[in-house]
Amino acid sequence: MNVLILSPGYPADMPEFTRGLAETGARVFGVGDSHPDSMPALVRKCLSDYIHVRSLWDEDAVIAAVRERLKGHSLDRIECLWEPAIILAARLREAFGVPGLSVEQATPFRDKERMKQVLDRAGIRTPRHVAASTAAQVWEAAEAIGFPVIIKPIAGAGSADTYRVNDRDELRAVLPRLQHVASVSVEEFVDGEEFTFDAITVGGKIAYYNIAWYRPRPLVARSNEWISPQVIALKNINQPDLKDGVKMGFEVIDALGFDSGFTHMEWYRKADGEVVFGEIGARPPGAHQVDQMKYVCDFDVFREWANAVTVGRVSPGITPKYNVANIYKRARGVGRISGIEGAEKLHREIGEHVVWNTLLPIGTRRRDWKKTLVSDGFIMLRHPDLQTTLAMADKVGSELQLFAE
Repeated sequence: MNVLILSPGYPADMPEFTRGLAETGARVFGVGDSHPDSMPALVRKCLSDYIHVRSLWDEDAVIAAVRERLKGHSLDRIECLWEPAIILAARLREAFGVPGLSVEQATPFRDKERMKQVLDRAGIRTPRHVAASTAAQVWEAAEAIGFPVIIKPIAGAGSADTYRVNDRDELRAVLPRLQHVASVSVEEFVDGEEFTFDAITVGGKIAYYNIAWYRPRPLVARSNEWISPQVIALKNINQPDLKDGVKMGFEVIDALGFDSGFTHMEWYRKADGEVVFGEIGARPPGAHQVDQMKYVCDFDVFREWANAVTVGRVSPGITPKYNVANIYKRARGVGRISGIEGAEKLHREIGEHVVWNTLLPIGTRRRDWKKTLVSDGFIMLRHPDLQTTLAMADKVGSELQLFAE
């Protein structure tokens, strides 16, 4: 097969998806606005050709460049795993007659308001929601829904520019921070625990899925620098208190007509057991949560995604064996990492369960915690028992400290 992948070198795990495609035997063509010399070595090794464009956001120019470079070649699949380029991928599919999400099908994955309208019609429980493009419309929507509300960009990704607003005074304070956002969704605040439903789909049928638990929910973690956010990929995805969320995940995929590839859905479970849809992207989760899945089941998730989109199947017998916790750390202070406390003690106590450590080394400038969940690195650990996993994750959260100055 000839497969075109958009932005094969960015974000961080795109090289692994590119590798997965190449290992299925596909000829892989990349297109992106990163200079060829800046491409990771793995990407250069796996690509048959790379089409360098000035900007991925000039969609007509990208289509023209691909058509010119690939004269004489047909394309069997066009893949994109990066949220901002989902519509571009759909336009390319339409231009080259390639199966997969069309522009009409892809739009609900990028437009949170359209997304919820489709699911409302399918009878899926979503938060009450109103689209707004002016301050007056935001006020009107908030008053109609009732405080507290959540305000988020209609075309956003993750929890960036997302706010919980408890009353009129907080709304007055938040509105100036959203002046750069063209349109927002004003939603009912759903008080509950937050989970993911991450799926690899083949021909509209879910072939593999993962459930992860956010501790605490992302909106809380994004609002408090002192928190070490955790994402727990669960071993027991068939436990009774998750079954309604799993059922919703299958229904959402069906309602949105997703074909083949990766999706990342978020949902809530309220104290009374009701499940409520959050949002979904036609892409994998970020912040190395795909790597978590790899360690849950001991399988090459990147290769299995590639199998799904090229040969139409995933390997049989993929079974969760471990709970996997990712604990993201944020240094105290500003500037460069100056010290790390608690690492040696934790290594002695739980080191055998750690599968990945990406903490920034001393001397490295710390990252902006508001712009990346990965923050100043993370510890990934696993254990077959959930309570043991949570206890270890909490130790990392409370006893491991990074300092910057």
